[in-house]
Amino acid sequence: MDVHLRDLRYFVGTAEELNFTRAAERLFVSQPALSKQIRQLEDHLRVRLFERDKRAVALTAPGAALLPAARALLRDWDEAQRAVADAAAAAAAVLTVGLSTSVGRALLQGARERFTERRPGWTVKLRQINWDDATAGLAAGEVDVALLWLPVPGQEEMNLHVLATEPRWVAMRDDHPLAGRDKIAFAELLDEPFLALPATAGPLREYWLAVDRRDGREPRIGATVSNAEETFAAIEEGSGIVLLAEGNAAIYRRPGVTAVPVADLSPCELALAWRTEDHRPVIRDFIDALVRAGS
Repeated sequence: MDVHLRDLRYFVGTAEELNFTRAAERLFVSQPALSKQIRQLEDHLRVRLFERDKRAVALTAPGAALLPAARALLRDWDEAQRAVADAAAAAAAVLTVGLSTSVGRALLQGARERFTERRPGWTVKLRQINWDDATAGLAAGEVDVALLWLPVPGQEEMNLHVLATEPRWVAMRDDHPLAGRDKIAFAELLDEPFLALPATAGPLREYWLAVDRRDGREPRIGATVSNAEETFAAIEEGSGIVLLAEGNAAIYRRPGVTAVPVADLSPCELALAWRTEDHRPVIRDFIDALVRAGS
C-alpha cells in the first residue's frame, strides 16, 4: 500500500509543531484522528517517527530523515496542482473569487467593471464557501483570490490587503430586551447564547465570539452555523445572538431581526487574500480593480 499525501501532511504538521494538540488544530482534525493516522504511517513504514511521553514529542532518527523528503514531495505536489489550476484558468479565462458572506459596499460590482475594462475576455466567477473553511477556498486551492474577515487560520502564509475596517454590531430578534437600544456594551451580552462558526474556522470563530473580552468565561453557544442563511434562521428561531460587521448588518437586514452597535469592541477587518506564490498578472489586475473600487 502506498503512503497517501494526506499522511505526509499530517506527519509534517506534527513534526513542525512537536505537539499533537497544536498540530491537530493546525490541520483541522481531531487529536485522536491525527494520532491514529500517524500510527498507521509508522506501521506502514515499519519505523517509529516520533518519541512520545507525557511531557514532550520528539522526532526519531527515521522521522528526522523523512521530514525534508516529505516537505519536498508536498511542495512539488502543491506546485503541480497550481500549475494545472493556472493552465485551466488561463484556458477558460475565468477568475474565481471565494467569499463566505455577501460583502456589499459596492465592492464587487465596481471591481468587476474595472477588471473587465482591463481584461475584456475574462469572467469573474463568485464561489460561495461555508464557514467550515474560514479561508473561503483559498487554502485548498479552490479559488484564485478570496474576500475574508480576519483573522483566519494560516493568514501569515497569504498576501492580505485590508479593504474595509468597520465596527462590530450584534444582531438579535427584534423582541429581545436589548433591541432598540442605540448602543450595547459587550458586558451586557456575556450571558447571552451566541451563534458560533464551526470549530474549523479556528481564530475567526473566537473573534466573532469576542473570546478575548470575556475574561476567561466560556461563551454560551446557542447553535453552530455554517453560513449567513443558517445564521439568520437561527436568530429568528431564538437560538441566539451574533456579532457581525456594520456593513453586513445593513446587507442582511430583514423583518424580525435587528442589529445594534456594540460600543466597546475593536473594529473588524475585511481583506482580500491571495497566495504568496501567485504572481500571475491577472491576479494583480483584479487586486488593483478591487482596491480602486473600495477607495
